[in-house]
Amino acid sequence: MRSLRDTSVAERVLLVGVGWKRAPRIPGVPAGEPGRESLAELEELARSAGAEIAGSVFQMRDAPDPATLVGRGKLEEVRIEAQMRHAPLIIFDRNLSPVQQRNIEQVTECRVIDRTQLILDIFARHARSREGQLQIELAQLNYMAPRITGRGTEMSRLGGRSGGSSSAGGRIGVRGPGEQKLETDRRRIRDRVGKIQKGIEAIRKQRFLRRQSRQAVPLGTVALVGYTNAGKSTLFNALSRADVLVSPKMFATLDPTVRAIRLPSNRRVLLSDTVGFIRDLPKPLLTAFRATLEEVQEAALILNVSDVSNPQQTELDAEVEKILKDLGVEATPRLRVLNKIDRLSQEQLAAFAAPKKAHRDPSMDSAQYRKDAVFVSALTGAGLDELLVRLDQAMPLDPVERLSFSVPLSDGRTLALVHALGRVLHSEVQDSHMNFEAEIPLSVARNLKLKP
Repeated sequence: MRSLRDTSVAERVLLVGVGWKRAPRIPGVPAGEPGRESLAELEELARSAGAEIAGSVFQMRDAPDPATLVGRGKLEEVRIEAQMRHAPLIIFDRNLSPVQQRNIEQVTECRVIDRTQLILDIFARHARSREGQLQIELAQLNYMAPRITGRGTEMSRLGGRSGGSSSAGGRIGVRGPGEQKLETDRRRIRDRVGKIQKGIEAIRKQRFLRRQSRQAVPLGTVALVGYTNAGKSTLFNALSRADVLVSPKMFATLDPTVRAIRLPSNRRVLLSDTVGFIRDLPKPLLTAFRATLEEVQEAALILNVSDVSNPQQTELDAEVEKILKDLGVEATPRLRVLNKIDRLSQEQLAAFAAPKKAHRDPSMDSAQYRKDAVFVSALTGAGLDELLVRLDQAMPLDPVERLSFSVPLSDGRTLALVHALGRVLHSEVQDSHMNFEAEIPLSVARNLKLKP
């Protein structure tokens, strides 16, 4: 297929979703509804990959069919639907085994990819940093390696690089590591995987040194986390006055972005924007964006951002909690931010915060829920002042002391940091030194070794 970015022609796809009859029931939620919601999310993912949605098929089953996931009868229906709708690509909202994928392709005579491969494709389009591109290529190679047997001609069709404008080429689900001419030679794949891992490790060491340098002047890090499309990047821009890409497409922000912001107490903290989470996020993808996730793991405080206008907010928050637990940061102090209040009427907002809505988070009673949540609109700026105050209160205390000290005029770095991180009350030049009287965080004073 022609490049999705070079032409307005989009690849037509048929979506297939599956729900389980024996899945645990959620009170008040009809059977199969979680599966249908996941299928609707798959539709958004496919659009983010540049697809044109030709139609969808949904099935309720007791258990997955080992050979075809959906069973031979349903698979025949999928084949006919794909032909009628002229959809050469079928995307399943479940992870397929290599055997299932081959069997489905043989019956439908269409290209078939699953949820993981679609997400990898979107990551390949959006990764901009060198590390992000390498991580995506590594994840794609590891995903494709067990699927190579008997598919040599298909593997040879892969093309396009991960990230940047060069990733435009190729069809959905086959962008990324194609420049390495993946064929059927597992040894060549292992060799490439080894080289990528060495490259990633070198970049990781460089990032560690940058983080050490950044920590030379201790500033607490605040990590923005939340479900994809919760408005994290818009909130990041509003708080830091940065210009991070904001897009309704899923996973538009993949590479970590860090900016310093000043709190009402005059303290400065580092604010980090992170990749949006998604339900059933494959574990290899958690590894694939270690750069972003390390910012979460080392954060002094996590801002958990939710889209208050989303009807499935409760379920999406639960998915975020699962991922935070997987990252081992469930004990990190957290501030809940309910974003997009501009989409709610006053009545809806009042009803949302009322005691009867406390069931949205069973771990909190209603009074605690209202106390801990900050209602904001990153788009209009409503509630941001309160958020900064609450952020200031939630960050670990760094005592501020009033000190008199002297800094050589030749030490431009320290002079700049004193003005940036402290509150200068008085300063004067004397004998090639700048004499200060200032209020300085104790950790900063210790690190800069400020002398009277």
